[in-house]
Amino acid sequence: MDPATEQKLNTAKQFKQTADQAFKEGKIKEALMSYHSALMYLNGLDKNAMAAVSGKQNKPEPDPNGGAPTSPKTEADEILEKVYANMAACHIKNSNWKRAIETAAKALAKNPDNTKALFRKGKAECEDGYIERGIRTLEEVKKKNPAEAASVDAEIARFRALDAQKEKEHKKKMKGFLNKAEKKGESISLSDKDTSGLASTFASGAKIEEVA
Repeated sequence: MDPATEQKLNTAKQFKQTADQAFKEGKIKEALMSYHSALMYLNGLDKNAMAAVSGKQNKPEPDPNGGAPTSPKTEADEILEKVYANMAACHIKNSNWKRAIETAAKALAKNPDNTKALFRKGKAECEDGYIERGIRTLEEVKKKNPAEAASVDAEIARFRALDAQKEKEHKKKMKGFLNKAEKKGESISLSDKDTSGLASTFASGAKIEEVA
């Protein structure tokens, strides 16, 4: 490894270690800053130089699923994977769900079997309001790591309970709204002459909610 590449890699490792310690101490802002610094050095490394050091240059790794061979992973890739996964944990602490999803996805792009990143992605998706999508992601964690099934099931149960509570509160608000409307004489009966227009409005709304 040439001195410049080695220095960048070592500096990135130092920033990651500093970030890891800050996270353990609950200093989330400081942790994120150090993780970002690590990313700057890791993304600036020469891929060919790193591959040459690992002895995997020009030797694509076969895809176990039968797909096209993938580029060999370097030490920088392995550190990047951990940095992105840890950044996802930081964003979850900050309730920044979208950034948590993004960084977890980047970790998974480096290693689809990183169950920590997968768990964080699923958790953030649920917290961001995409309950069913998040639960599907969490179910994948159980498939990849059955040992974590109990923890994952507990998290899924928590989100299902929260979703049920939100639905209950929504129905309660709607009931209150309809009661107020009735008192003001603003209720709309399905026997009114505007029934067809009302039905088409609901139908239109339903299509908007559908996936493309």
